[in-house]
Amino acid sequence: MQNNLFQQAKSAVNNITNRNGEAKEKNIQTAKNCINSARANASQEEQAQLQQLESEIERHQGLK
Repeated sequence: MQNNLFQQAKSAVNNITNRNGEAKEKNIQTAKNCINSARANASQEEQAQLQQLESEIERHQGLK
């Protein structure tokens, strides 16, 4: 069962990565906050996916 915060984190990261370098700092911070919130109740599998989402944000920030 995936928790709601996990789904929000995925959506927030998708929102950033689909903007092709146009993501605002506010959107990036929101995504990071969602990831951190989701960690509290995440399964081990979700933890791994959250780590991947953080990596996507970092890669995206490197494209600026």
